[in-house]
Amino acid sequence: MKVYTWKQLSWAIFLIYVPVIILGLLTGLLIELLLVSTIVHIGWHYYFLKKLNDWLWVSKSMVLPQGRSVWEHAYIGIHNMQQRNRKRRNRLANVISRFREGSEALPDAVVVFKSDGEIVWCNKLAQYQLGFKWPDDAGDNITNLIRHPDFVEYLRSEAYNEPLDLISPINIDKILEFRVMPYAKNQRLLIVRDVTNYRQMDETRRNFVANVSHELRTPLTVLQGYIEILEMSAQDNKMQLKTIKVLDQQTARMCSLVEQLMTLSKIEGAATLDFHESINIPALLTQIENEAITLGRKKSHSVQFKVDPKLSVVGDEMQLRSAMSNLVYNAINYTPEGGSIKVLWKKLPEGAYFCVMDTGDGIAPEHILHLTERFYRVDSSRSRDTGGSGLGLSIVKHALSHYDTQLQIESNIGEGSQFSFIISNNYVQ
Repeated sequence: MKVYTWKQLSWAIFLIYVPVIILGLLTGLLIELLLVSTIVHIGWHYYFLKKLNDWLWVSKSMVLPQGRSVWEHAYIGIHNMQQRNRKRRNRLANVISRFREGSEALPDAVVVFKSDGEIVWCNKLAQYQLGFKWPDDAGDNITNLIRHPDFVEYLRSEAYNEPLDLISPINIDKILEFRVMPYAKNQRLLIVRDVTNYRQMDETRRNFVANVSHELRTPLTVLQGYIEILEMSAQDNKMQLKTIKVLDQQTARMCSLVEQLMTLSKIEGAATLDFHESINIPALLTQIENEAITLGRKKSHSVQFKVDPKLSVVGDEMQLRSAMSNLVYNAINYTPEGGSIKVLWKKLPEGAYFCVMDTGDGIAPEHILHLTERFYRVDSSRSRDTGGSGLGLSIVKHALSHYDTQLQIESNIGEGSQFSFIISNNYVQ
């Protein structure tokens, strides 16, 4: 159907009123005929308007009412608009249906809610894991159903980069991981996963490593004692002395590995730190510097520390000492003879900056991303020579995670390496 234009409307009015005007002029009843024709014209329009109103609000029929002239175009236009809207609603309903079907197939609980907390929808797994009742809980605030203070603060902070682990609100034996993702306009998607088995396995692994490390200390100490006795009794036998020296080196390496495993277990087991404890970093770095100079003498290293004497932080001294000393000792161990090591501790606008630079052989780019993994070694043969265990940078990584920061590594083959991190101003005194 063509669009009813102003030209068509003008012609319709012309055809209606021109004959009336001519007849009025001929009979001398112009005003009376114009009044009657106008009333009839208005009544005609109201008649079709009443039909439109009844069709839209009273009748349930989908059959288009009969119209004339401009009203025929109006009826058809409204009918076409209804058809388009009906198709849009059907498409939207299909999208929502597919979304819900996909959400039901997920192994996680899914809750859709508005930014003010009003629940829009949830899947069946949310009813089992969180105790929701659907559709009874529709429109309720999510914090009325999940009342844990940490979850309420998590929503309020809008810092959704990291997930939140909480005890299940309906089963204290389960640990749930909560992850919130903003989407659309003022919408939030809450995904809840049961991580009980993962957390228990992780806890079992940490306990196993800690217990085994602790149990190994006693036999290793006994072994070291006997090696010392053997060394004193074999002073005149060069072959025995050589064998005993190898035993002593490997035992010392095993002791170092056990100590690092215990340190890593302690750091991993510390879920949170007491940030009320002040750490005198300049004094701590003075101790590390003295140890580094002693170790560096064997290779004629140039060791230089530049430390801000007034810059201190809060937190756990053991963890920061482990992180800083591991970076410094690694630089000494992997820098060839005559090389130099520089250590910086200074204030930046972002926070406290710690950096260790060396003139070693450098690290290939493909290894850098894996350096903080447990027991990862760039060169296993060289690690055996230097006594490396592959745990040092893993300890650094876990220690820095408590400060919400990461280890930055820059290295080029043949040009040395740089390891650094920044402790934000929140922890600087």
